Amino acid sequence: MQKSEPLSMPIPGHIDPVPVPRTPAAREDGRIDLVGLSKDAIRTALEGAGMEPRQAKLRSKQIWHWIYNRGATDFAKMTDIAKAQHPWLAERFVIGRPDIVEAQVSTDGTRKWLLKSPDGHDYEMVFIPDADRGTLCVSSQVGCTLNCRFCHTGTMRLVRNLTPGEIVGQVMLARDSLGEWPSTPEGRMLTNIVMMGMGEPLYNFDSVRDALKVVMDGDGLALSKRRITLSTSGVVPMMARCGEEIGVNLAVSLHAVRKEVRDEIVPLNRKYGIEELLQACADYPGANNARRITFEYVMLKDKNDSDEDARELVRLIRKYRLPAKVNLIPFNPWPGAPYDCSTPERIRSFSNIVFEGGISAPVRTPRGRDIDAACGQLKTAAEKKSRAELDRLAEEKQAALG
Repeated sequence: MQKSEPLSMPIPGHIDPVPVPRTPAAREDGRIDLVGLSKDAIRTALEGAGMEPRQAKLRSKQIWHWIYNRGATDFAKMTDIAKAQHPWLAERFVIGRPDIVEAQVSTDGTRKWLLKSPDGHDYEMVFIPDADRGTLCVSSQVGCTLNCRFCHTGTMRLVRNLTPGEIVGQVMLARDSLGEWPSTPEGRMLTNIVMMGMGEPLYNFDSVRDALKVVMDGDGLALSKRRITLSTSGVVPMMARCGEEIGVNLAVSLHAVRKEVRDEIVPLNRKYGIEELLQACADYPGANNARRITFEYVMLKDKNDSDEDARELVRLIRKYRLPAKVNLIPFNPWPGAPYDCSTPERIRSFSNIVFEGGISAPVRTPRGRDIDAACGQLKTAAEKKSRAELDRLAEEKQAALG
């Protein structure tokens, strides 16, 4: 029987549709990666491999605990599972982690990883430590289809969606790197997750939802939905589903308040305009003064940073009665970027006008500039290095780890 081609699905966006394989290639060794699977899916996988149903139910609970509470990647370490069963499990399953192509640490403590999927695609994650929290910025796609002009990821073609396992795997790898096993809420550095890495999360809705359910599971990684924020460029039809089915905090990449400017820098605005987007924000399930919607606003010199822009931002937020705060983000330049960062004086003036309008408008402190921590920059830099140099760096890193 001839093997059918993988199904493709249209991913809406600036180029619409973009055919994308629904699933990545299976592992070459034929094993199933259990990371990112729900408890029921792990049980089903065990039964599918021939384990008796009652035993599969028990073993799936034990394996889940070892994966998400102990950080185990080796079945042989699972002391409450019979030793005789360890080889059977290891032959059929794996508890994977993304491969690290490159890892960097900034002088300000920001960490960035360039990761590689089993089918050879690169994506990124960033960890940003602060005095009272530690935030992991997680990617949802390899590349992006939205082509936002200020965003470095927008210069890359969309390759494919990340799977739930690849999304959860970023959190697991960060926990490994921070030495945060066994998993306990007290004293851990990784306290918050933002879906603000490479890609548009709402164009990979099912995988993002399934991954975050694992992350939020009280018996698993146990991060509260109040500590998780999903950032969208404004995929209006999916926003209500996000609130209902995931229930995390919402951030919106607004970046401009005038149609012609937002059309230029966030092309999705041509499909879902500002007014439509703000109405979807007003309707977002669970939004209130305790759980405000965050508007991300990158400060671009002479493009979106005038006092008139600030006043229009206040007017729009008031018009839609939005429980909102605005994050003002100094633009992090990258080679070939078509914009410059607004001056500190202009940013301060903009912030003051929004604050005077009764809306919180803090200026985000730039982080990790010495390690190209803006999304997509590490991936691009790595592509310029020779394969031999990357292999040498990987060997040196392995030697340093002992």
